[in-house]
Amino acid sequence: MKIKTFALPPLPAVLLAIISVQCGAAIAKTLFPEIGAIATASLRIGISAIILLAVYRPKLSQLSSNQWKLVVPYGLSLGAMNLIFYLAIERIPIGLAVTLEFIGPLMVAILGSRRAVDFIWVTFAAAGILLIAPWTNSNVDLLGAGLAVLAGLLWAGYIVLGGRVSKVMDSGSAVATGMLFASLLILPFAIFNGKLTTINPGHLGLGFALALLSSAIPFTLEMKALGQLPARTFSILMSLEPAAASLCGLLFLHEYLSFNETLAVVFVIVASAGSTVTARRVENS
Repeated sequence: MKIKTFALPPLPAVLLAIISVQCGAAIAKTLFPEIGAIATASLRIGISAIILLAVYRPKLSQLSSNQWKLVVPYGLSLGAMNLIFYLAIERIPIGLAVTLEFIGPLMVAILGSRRAVDFIWVTFAAAGILLIAPWTNSNVDLLGAGLAVLAGLLWAGYIVLGGRVSKVMDSGSAVATGMLFASLLILPFAIFNGKLTTINPGHLGLGFALALLSSAIPFTLEMKALGQLPARTFSILMSLEPAAASLCGLLFLHEYLSFNETLAVVFVIVASAGSTVTARRVENS
């Protein structure tokens, strides 16, 4: 049995992954008042690991030393990124958290770019971030904002490591193995937090939905895309994350968009569309 991704091209795969993960984040936030961010992250990552390991059944004993050296830090960065991001959105709105988190992928795009045209799209994405960043807003929780930025740095590591792992391992096996190590990282925090004992069957049902929407589906799609797209192109495409997060926050959590946030959505869509068109022209030239 294998999870079918319907042989999606890399660009649609990234877009579907973005929608899936942001809907999952909105659902996750509804669990925070009952079990907290740490237990929610543990529930999501743990169930995702079980699902992916059962489906892909990676042959861990046959992995080479080079594969281990890549997949272990990939999994640890994956787990840390998700745990810290959940701690961030526990304190600040999802749209704001994802916008600040995007600093990580933006750094990858800037450092990895060698074409002048790429900086145009990076500039649009950066303008979008500046429009909703809390530089002048004293009401924003500073710890939450700092956690979002830290999650972004881990996101950058996930992009770089994911691209390398996808070159030496099957995408499904890589995600399943990485999720295993992500679970091992998060589990001690969840045990120490003490909220795991409050989880009931209803929470498990939502955890299963979270596992599919926020981990199993998007990470598998992203691994396929990372194997076919340059890291900088993938990073700029991820500029749609703040837009998707803001819209999901509006639809599921009633976190309304301000004028600046709406304008930021326009900027990041322009950045994403521009980078997509540029990438296709380069590929076809």
